[in-house]
Amino acid sequence: MQEKARWIKDLCRFLPLKSQFVLSGNIHDLQAYEIAENIVTPQTLEQTLFRTFRCAGYENVLVWNPMNGFRLVSSHDFPIKNEKSFFAQIGLTADNGQASGGIDMLSMVLERLTQLTTEPVALVIDFASQIVLRADNLTAQEHQLFTRALVLSHSTLARPSGEQRKPFYNTVVWIVEKEGDLPDWFLINNPHLRHIPIPKPDQSMRQSLAPALLRGFLHASTLDSEDFEKYTNEFSQNTEGMLLLDLNAIATLARVEQVPVHNVADAVRRYKVGVTEDPWQKIDYSRIKKADDFIAKRVKGQEHAVTHILDIVKRAITGVGYKRKGNRPRGVVFLAGPTGVGKTELAKSVTSLLFNDENAYIRFDMSEFSSEHADQRLIGAPPGYVGYDVGGELTNAIREKPFSVVLFDEIEKAHPRILDKFLQILDDGVLTSGRGERVYFSEALIIFTSNLGIYKVDNQGLRTPNVTQSDAYDAVNTKVRQEIERYFKLVLNRPEILNRIGENIVVFDFIRPNVAKAIFTQMVNNIIDDLRDNHFELQITPSALQALENIALADLSNGGRGIRNQIEAHLLNPLSRHVFTLNPQPNQCLLIEDVKPNQLTVVLK
Repeated sequence: MQEKARWIKDLCRFLPLKSQFVLSGNIHDLQAYEIAENIVTPQTLEQTLFRTFRCAGYENVLVWNPMNGFRLVSSHDFPIKNEKSFFAQIGLTADNGQASGGIDMLSMVLERLTQLTTEPVALVIDFASQIVLRADNLTAQEHQLFTRALVLSHSTLARPSGEQRKPFYNTVVWIVEKEGDLPDWFLINNPHLRHIPIPKPDQSMRQSLAPALLRGFLHASTLDSEDFEKYTNEFSQNTEGMLLLDLNAIATLARVEQVPVHNVADAVRRYKVGVTEDPWQKIDYSRIKKADDFIAKRVKGQEHAVTHILDIVKRAITGVGYKRKGNRPRGVVFLAGPTGVGKTELAKSVTSLLFNDENAYIRFDMSEFSSEHADQRLIGAPPGYVGYDVGGELTNAIREKPFSVVLFDEIEKAHPRILDKFLQILDDGVLTSGRGERVYFSEALIIFTSNLGIYKVDNQGLRTPNVTQSDAYDAVNTKVRQEIERYFKLVLNRPEILNRIGENIVVFDFIRPNVAKAIFTQMVNNIIDDLRDNHFELQITPSALQALENIALADLSNGGRGIRNQIEAHLLNPLSRHVFTLNPQPNQCLLIEDVKPNQLTVVLK
């Protein structure tokens, strides 16, 4: 025998004690209900209430809603009893178990039904939140309805019924979105009314319903009991945080698309992200095997960082350990280190590796999200605020491209309130937009970049270097990690974010002289190749090249970005002036004979 949901047990316990109930919360979801011994099926809230009341000995259950009026509920095992006499006693003219009626009629029926002396009956007032336009400013009709309901809740007396002669009321149930949708003076300090919240389904509730839904999957009937229990557990675990309505929809989708039972996790994924194909499974393995050489052409001197992020990529592709994490992102990595060392370039390289397009990543410059309410840009404004209909930049982007590399650049510049949103993404892999829609990050690779740990604040409050180029990499790695840990724990007071990133903090090294020379050579060669594509031949004498190198590599504090800036200032800008003046013909050679600060000696060959 399956255990009933707590709210159902609460309702049954108080049926002899309270005349009216208010149900709120997860009212639009399906409910797991045991219709027979060990047979649990998804039922609507109306059907769940109907069966609960009928099993408790109630003769009939009458439902009212603002659109359709009154209707008696029935099923093959619980038919309607004394339909004509019942409707006549409450003053309604019925046709096939239904009768029209608005708020005025509801007010009258409410009084007549609660005073009936026949077997117990229940009135379920559905969509009760829609009765009242403003709970603090009722119309005359609304005020009359709730005044009558309040008086009846106090004046109605319990009567004995059934073989055991237990007390009962003709019960009234109000179904609302939230408790505040009804007038406070009707709800508060009313000892004859009980509010019962209906929670979202927990693990045990999903577990109880999973066997019935799993039988709709292809090949489910061929499983032995052990395997069937295994996939039942997998189904309930992968649907954490979802409604029973979602579970039912997943089972229906799997039945329509003929998903085998051993692919139950794939069925959940298809429903969450709305995509049948899994791009992670279509990534070319041979391309990943050559990834070290591919990335090394763009990110130099950071072999440890490349190895670490490629390990995460390989886990994302192979799915090793992925199922056990449920909704969590495919991978999370925190890239820290000095400016200009290749953190953002590595993110672009990984995106290009995965999707053949370095611009396919979703990038957020977190310096734009430093204000307290900037989270509304990410997830969207709440109801009633400007921009509510637009949605959030992050939630919209993930909904459109669930299979993405998401880059949060310079994360330390975001407001701490924004960081709280990342907790949900890293832990649950889900974010609720301002419009109440759940957006899943289970197929995304999350990359954070940060300059944290390069500087620290001393005892006088001054910003001083924490690490320098003279430090060996092991010292840089240790000091940066310590400063990041201190910042999250003591400054932000959010150690839980650090805990969820785990060991995926990758500290980049400074650009060392040998690496800087390789970067310089590659940048110059790229310029020569670009000019050749424009039908210009560029040659640089060894002495001029050495002079340019000395200028570009004189200060490595700004990393590769600083080298590029120097090349632009001392090569590209003066070269463009000479090209404009000399007006060379296509395929004519330009020779750079000498390089001085902001000055080139260029001749035509």
